[in-house]
Amino acid sequence: MGFCEERISDRLGRVRDTDWTKILGWPGYRVFQHEIDEEQKRLKLWVRRKRGNRKLVCSGCGRRVYQFVEVYEREVRDLPCFEFQTTVVIELHRIRCPDCGVKAERVEQLPSKAPFSKRFEELVGRACESASARQVAGRMRLAGSTVRAIDLRYLERWEASRRQPALRQMGVDELYKGKKDKFLTVVCNLETGEPLSLGKERKKETLDDFFRNQLTARQRKRIEAVCVDMWEPYRLSIQEWLPQSKIVYDRFHVMQHANEAVDEVRRAEFFRQGPKKRGLIKGKRWLLLSRWKNLTLPQRGDLNRLFQLNRRVFKAYLFKESLERLWQYRYEGAMNNYLRRWIEQLRWQRLKPFEKLAAMLVEHLDGLLNYCRTKVRFGVVEAVNANLRLLINRGRGYKNLRYLLLKAKRMAVTNTELVAFRLVKKAA
Repeated sequence: MGFCEERISDRLGRVRDTDWTKILGWPGYRVFQHEIDEEQKRLKLWVRRKRGNRKLVCSGCGRRVYQFVEVYEREVRDLPCFEFQTTVVIELHRIRCPDCGVKAERVEQLPSKAPFSKRFEELVGRACESASARQVAGRMRLAGSTVRAIDLRYLERWEASRRQPALRQMGVDELYKGKKDKFLTVVCNLETGEPLSLGKERKKETLDDFFRNQLTARQRKRIEAVCVDMWEPYRLSIQEWLPQSKIVYDRFHVMQHANEAVDEVRRAEFFRQGPKKRGLIKGKRWLLLSRWKNLTLPQRGDLNRLFQLNRRVFKAYLFKESLERLWQYRYEGAMNNYLRRWIEQLRWQRLKPFEKLAAMLVEHLDGLLNYCRTKVRFGVVEAVNANLRLLINRGRGYKNLRYLLLKAKRMAVTNTELVAFRLVKKAA
């Protein structure tokens, strides 16, 4: 009777291990032992190769090997099963490769030497897309540095597996990172909206390094246009490495210079007026920097009362608003004529900040007219900078620029895929 009970118990154990094999779902591997700790909520599974799975692959060169040196065990963390934290102990072979020597075998479920399975790292990586590493670490009961390392490996595998889009239009801008590192040079693809490179500082050498090391000569020849601000080191680097491409100056930065001119006029009038009228100009800075069509009726009323009392501020605001129409033209001759008339109207207005602005526009006239020759998306560069700023604030800074670049790439591609999915769903 005791022998029969042992046989029945052994069969039940085999059935349970077979069920755990189906639940685990590792192709080519079976569970031969399991252990459940109900108090600690932990599940531990021991797995080995199935009888028909005898293919050994070298982790160094990827060739098939038939000779192994020894069998050893490796413990990794896998996806949680219900409430239980799951750990898998897998039997692995140390093989002898004719080219690489003694190496560990390559297993698809174990992409790195870290004690985590591939699908567990994908789970952590997807969680890091919508939350900070510290929040994910608390949820997964891991250290913050461990979560960041997992996320970096997940992004590296994603970047290596995807097809790189063609680069025909490029954007270059700087991003203020902080007092210590100051500026970052951000290079992005204007057509896809994803960043391509992050370089320290905003020097000519920074952009030269991108063209030299990250782009081939064939890729550089395919670039048709570069959207950039009026920073001289960027222009010199682009002219050296991309002589065939057209430099298009960003409308945002041109209007930023116009807003600075309006603010200079406001400050000059603020100090020139007496104490009685000074209160009317004080506190109107953000109203003067806003576009008229974006203001509410009470805000427009405040500006109209200011314009009635101060003609110079009124003229400066009109010049700033009229400059915005420059990019409505589609022919470079019409655009050039409009800019020439805009400059002629400044002649007797005694607005020195706008006279400096006009001289700067004339100096960079060819880059402004290139907008009519080659259409570019102006808002992409600022959108990429906004995504980078969001990631930096959420992560409280990044020491690894490669990690920050991959996070921004993943964010840009995920947003594009989400918009495409919504458009297809709406059309259906």
